[in-house]
Amino acid sequence: MTPDQYCQNKTAKSGSSFYYSFLFLSVKQRQAITALYAFCREVDDIVDNVHEADVARTKLDWWRQEIQRTYQGTATHPIGKALCIAITHYDLHQEYFVEIIDGMAMDLDQFSYSEFKQLALYCHRVASAVALLSVEIFGYKNRTTLKYAQNIGMALQLTNIIRDIREDAERGRIYLPLDEVSRFNVKTDDLLSLKSSPELVELLKYQSHRAKQYFHQAMTVLPDDDRYNQRASLIMANIYQATLSEIEQDDFQVMQYRVSLTPLRKFWIAWTTARAQKRWKDPAT
Repeated sequence: MTPDQYCQNKTAKSGSSFYYSFLFLSVKQRQAITALYAFCREVDDIVDNVHEADVARTKLDWWRQEIQRTYQGTATHPIGKALCIAITHYDLHQEYFVEIIDGMAMDLDQFSYSEFKQLALYCHRVASAVALLSVEIFGYKNRTTLKYAQNIGMALQLTNIIRDIREDAERGRIYLPLDEVSRFNVKTDDLLSLKSSPELVELLKYQSHRAKQYFHQAMTVLPDDDRYNQRASLIMANIYQATLSEIEQDDFQVMQYRVSLTPLRKFWIAWTTARAQKRWKDPAT
């Protein structure tokens, strides 16, 4: 199995919505973005699947060393070898990979966040750092697009937190800021025991509003001349916004089941988004 095949299998097994945005990339871009997301999946799996915290820390430390080896051209893991190819084509900053690992490591030490400022650091590391690497692969002309990446990463992660609240609670994790949980009269014990309530619905409405603000900020700062280059990112944004809309329409029953879009709907969103950006680039098409 080649390094690229390993990465493809890793991302395919995750069943991620990101697959649909990859469909509209060049072969070189697809290789790089698949390697990036395989890396993210690999380090995330360490935190989720390794039950001994010290063992998980050791594995994450190994990946810090592997990222160093990757930038020295001596990677040993299939994902590292695939990333070696990616960094020869794109300006992928090494510190962002380290930030992603640092974000994953936070899950080993923190199971909740007292306020949004703390949570925002986590979101930046596990999502905005990924988005900043992704825009380098997708390409941009205007550096303001980096602000778009920071905001879209926050928006996607905050949507994940709302969607995955039950799954996270089952692992003993609460990603809703505890000061806001208290303000809305929601008990942390109720969250961890998967209990829904009118108070929780109001809390989640508040979280949804924040996520939508980040989506709005991202779209506001994205320069027109980079919209076509960022079409893969816009596909992800539209899929996640549609998911958030479904959750809202379902009155935030996320403690009962996980809300997700059908593959057909995701493909439709991807196709229409990509087509819209092509039309914007060339109105004659």
